[in-house]
Amino acid sequence: MTAIAVAGLRYALATHGSGEPLVLIHGFTGSAATWGGHVPAFAREFETIAVDLPGHGLTPPPREPARGSVERIADDLAHILDQLGRAPAHVVAYSLGARVALRLAVAHPGTIRRLVLESPSAGIADPIERKARQVSDDALADRIERNGVAAFVTEWERSPVIASMSALPAQQAAVLRNIRLANTAEGLASSLRGAGQGRMEPLQDRLGTVTAPTLVLAGALDPTGTTRAEEVAAGIPGARLVVLPDAGHAPHLERPTEFRSLALDFLKEDRAA
Repeated sequence: MTAIAVAGLRYALATHGSGEPLVLIHGFTGSAATWGGHVPAFAREFETIAVDLPGHGLTPPPREPARGSVERIADDLAHILDQLGRAPAHVVAYSLGARVALRLAVAHPGTIRRLVLESPSAGIADPIERKARQVSDDALADRIERNGVAAFVTEWERSPVIASMSALPAQQAAVLRNIRLANTAEGLASSLRGAGQGRMEPLQDRLGTVTAPTLVLAGALDPTGTTRAEEVAAGIPGARLVVLPDAGHAPHLERPTEFRSLALDFLKEDRAA
């Protein structure tokens, strides 16, 4: 792992392979390590750069949660890619990471070549619903700080949004649980307060400005996620939507072979042109 400082935050990055740059962005409770099963295949084709988001893995939370907002993280990633001389880069991103990547595509279109969004959301457009989500996320953040990471991870693994992951093989589930447990209560709480769905600026009205060729992936067992993915795909010019059967919110974990094949084929399309 290496680290790059951006405006007071030190982002941890894991880099493998060579070639065109490919940024991997994980979801809430994850880290760069959650891409481990895919990195060998991706690194044979690309220089993979897996980032730990603020409050996750080895990237500490900011002093103020607002510093770790989706908008600020996207700005930071644009700065990192520029600093590394790796823009434009391909981006593959999941859930929270997909929200960050979508913001990156809207605010810094020149930083992205091709974009794969897994279980994305354009945010919550209705202000009343958005405020309710803020209250809910803040309450969850308080509970994490009060009860600790282990209790929260147990609660999180039983939540409907990732219920389909209960079918993961025992060894894979244990690895994923250990990645979640390696995070801190402070970090996860900060992420909820800064980058939760309720605090993200809704992007529905700006999806049409995305210029990167985009593949949107979702799991059929995640109806809410599929609806959000459909909204994102419908709003981005030329975007493709693939809904994977027998997968929920995290197809890259639940159907890794199919996910990897779809992502790699899409990312390499320009080479065959």
